Amino acid sequence: MRHFRHLDQATLDRLFLHEPEPFGHTDERERLALALGATLYVPATRADLAATIQRRAAEGVTSMVLDLEDAVADDEVEFALSNAVATLDELAADDTGRMLLFVRVRTADGIGRIARGLGAGTAVLTGFVVPKFTAECGRDFLDAIVDASTLLGKHLYAMPVLESTAIVHRETRDDELRAISQLLAEYRSRVLAVRIGATDMCSAFGIRRDRDLTIYDVRVVVDVIAHIVNHLGRTDGTGFVITGPVWEYFADHERMFRPMLRATPFEEQDAVLFRQQLVSRDLDGLLREIALDRANGIQGKTVIHPSHVAAVHALSAVTHEEFHDAVDILDTDTGGVQASGYGNKMNERRPHRTWAQQTLVRASVFGVTNKGVSFVDLLTALVDR
Repeated sequence: MRHFRHLDQATLDRLFLHEPEPFGHTDERERLALALGATLYVPATRADLAATIQRRAAEGVTSMVLDLEDAVADDEVEFALSNAVATLDELAADDTGRMLLFVRVRTADGIGRIARGLGAGTAVLTGFVVPKFTAECGRDFLDAIVDASTLLGKHLYAMPVLESTAIVHRETRDDELRAISQLLAEYRSRVLAVRIGATDMCSAFGIRRDRDLTIYDVRVVVDVIAHIVNHLGRTDGTGFVITGPVWEYFADHERMFRPMLRATPFEEQDAVLFRQQLVSRDLDGLLREIALDRANGIQGKTVIHPSHVAAVHALSAVTHEEFHDAVDILDTDTGGVQASGYGNKMNERRPHRTWAQQTLVRASVFGVTNKGVSFVDLLTALVDR
């Protein structure tokens, strides 16, 4: 598996100083978590599920979730489960659909049922997404994933989704997050990433955020996100990769506020019309939210529409400037400060060291752009394909 593998070699040469490197199930856990990028959810009830996954793989999607939970009606759960198993078995016979594949189950026993039903599909299953994860119910799900791994003879991962009212409500939040942190620490090797379920968080207050706003404009939710990062996103060896919440809009609409996408970068690249297209599809808000995710210690994102994948991946590539700053910072461990080679900032070797290490891991999976190549160039190449 490799990001941007669907671009031709001439385009890759134009865009990248260092091309993205391959990744797979046997990679180190942190690298594999960063490689998730945009994780696309799809209802497991789709009749053409295997063909859909193969088509998305050809379009550059590298991680997907077969959803048995919110995207599936109660009376269709049994069909969704059997369809997910059949799809995984079918995909195992065809390399064209290779990506990181997960199943989002409703209950812990669903994990065992899927594991017992799988044949060849074991080879393409990466793990399970656990919705509404709490300290109370989480152990049952994690134990079920351990048992499924033993049954199938393969290391399967968990991706818990934090979205319960115990986390949302201020009076119970710290105790719940502390208990979740302790629980996940017991199963550290099994936890690939922690996902944030902002839609359920909004639901606790009867909120549906507008497409003109990012999740970081919804104060009661951004407070929860900050606490999740504080408890679970630490870089002292106790934390995990945390992925961004879903952006749920993708169609044209009448705008109340000005677009969130600055015109200058597009004018410099003669891409003004392209900017208008992004704005008309609400992708300007998505791009802004991805940037704010990164600023708040969050990597990757849940997506529910294929058009969102390019935006997440374009902003995940490491720029020429970021790469050279990271290399300079890691050049010595004696501390000190040095001006960036770009002449626009100071690089402090000790405070910025963890950032630099994470940047080089991200560079290995998303590549390093050539000098002068911006996210506009990447987006243009991905969307115009």
